[in-house]
Amino acid sequence: MKTLSDRTQNIAASLTVAIDTMAKQMIADGKDVVSLGAGEPDFGTPTPIQDAAIDAIRAGKTRYTAPVGILDVRKAVAKKLEEENGLHYNASQIIMTSGAKHAVFNALAALINPGDEVIIPAPYWVTYPELVKWLGGTPVFVEAGIEKNFKIDAEDLRKACTPRTKAILLNNPCNPTGAVYSKRELEALAKEIVAQDIYCISDEVYEYFVYDTEFTSAAVFPGMAERTIVINGFSKSHCMTGWRIGYDAAPAPIAKIIGKIQGQATHHPSNVAQYAALGALNMDKSNVHAMQAAFRKRRAYMLERTSFLSTKPRAPEGAFYLFAPVSDYYGKKTPDGKVIAGSIDFCSALLESKGLAIVPGAAFGDDTCVRFSYAASDENLAKACDRFEAFVKELS
Repeated sequence: MKTLSDRTQNIAASLTVAIDTMAKQMIADGKDVVSLGAGEPDFGTPTPIQDAAIDAIRAGKTRYTAPVGILDVRKAVAKKLEEENGLHYNASQIIMTSGAKHAVFNALAALINPGDEVIIPAPYWVTYPELVKWLGGTPVFVEAGIEKNFKIDAEDLRKACTPRTKAILLNNPCNPTGAVYSKRELEALAKEIVAQDIYCISDEVYEYFVYDTEFTSAAVFPGMAERTIVINGFSKSHCMTGWRIGYDAAPAPIAKIIGKIQGQATHHPSNVAQYAALGALNMDKSNVHAMQAAFRKRRAYMLERTSFLSTKPRAPEGAFYLFAPVSDYYGKKTPDGKVIAGSIDFCSALLESKGLAIVPGAAFGDDTCVRFSYAASDENLAKACDRFEAFVKELS
C-alpha cells in the first residue's frame, strides 16, 4: 500500500496526554495510583455555566452557526478583552475554537509557510513544536532554564532571529514552569518583536492564575496589536476542560484567514459549549478567585514538601504547576537496580514503584526537571508528596 503522511507520522504524541491516559488505565485496573500529570482543575464547572448550556439546549440552539462562532459570544469575548486586558477588538476579530489548543493550531496555520522559523522559549508546552513541524515550519528553541527564572529576554530573542523567523510563540503564564513575564519584561520583548518585524502568538490561557505579579497581555504594547494573536479559553479559568472551548483574537487580516481555515476544517465549535462560555463571561469572578486562593495554598504546600531536594524548586509565579529540578539524582539507582539516566527514567520508575504519575521535563524541552500539577485535592497532593519523597530518598 502507499505510504501515509510523513508530515503527520513525524510529529510526536503528547507525553502529558499519554501519561494521564496510562495513569487512568492503571486506576481502572485496580492499581493504587495518584496522578498529578494532567493540567486539569479538580473543581466542578460552576452552576451558572451549566445552566447556560442547559438553557441553550432546551431553547433549541443546536443548529449550524457561523464558522467563526456565535456573534453574541464573540462580542462578549471582545468586551472581556477590552475591560480586563486593555485590548480593542471587533467581534469580527474573535474566532471561537474547540479549546485553546485548537486556537494555537489556527494561529500557526494562518502564519506558517514551509521553512519558516518559529521561536519557542524552552521549557515549552509539549504541543507547540509539534504543531510547528506539522505545518512545515521549524521550531527554534531559546533556552530559559532555572538559572534564568525560566524566562527569555530581549537579547535572547534578538540572537535567535534570522531572516526566516516568522513568529515567537509565547506562553504567559507558562506551562510547565509557572513563569510569568512582568510588564517591564514583556515591554522589552515587545520592542524587539516590533524591531524584528515578526508575529507574536501569545497563549494567555492561565491569565487568572498569577500569584506574585500582575498579568499583562503581550498585545497591549505599541506596535503589537497588529502583529499579535492572543490565545485564550475557558478550560482552566472556569473548569471547562471537557467542554472544549477557546478563542483566537487576531488582527483583522489574520482573523479572516483563520475564519477560512475553520470553515473548511472544523466549522464552529459546539453551540452548547459556546453558550456555556457566554455564561462564564457573564458571571462574576468569585469562582476564579476561590480557585486562585486554593492554588496559592497548594503552591506553598508543594514548595514546602519538595524543599528537601538538593536543588530547591523555584516558586511558580502563575499557572498551577511546579517544575522541580531532579537532575542531581541522575546516575543513581532504584532499590531494584534501575539506573536513573534522565527525567523519563525518573518518572517511569516513580510510577512503577510508588504509583505516582508526574511528567518528565524532557517532554517540555528541559530534561533536568519534572512537572507536578497541583490542580488536585489536598489529600492527593499529600499522598503524592509522601510517595515522591520516599522514592527520592531510596535512590542510591
